[in-house]
Amino acid sequence: MAVVPLTLTISLCLVFTFVVFFLREHARGRLSSAERDSLLPLAEETRHLHQPKR
Repeated sequence: MAVVPLTLTISLCLVFTFVVFFLREHARGRLSSAERDSLLPLAEETRHLHQPKR
């Protein structure tokens, strides 16, 4: 039964990946929020609107 060690290995890799991504997002979460992240694509457009024309 080589299926059990293979399943355990894949499961542990997935858990490790989840923990790494969770900790990275948690550390970044102090600098931003979901609302701010959702408006980031519009940030470039608003820069062009506020520039004075010469």
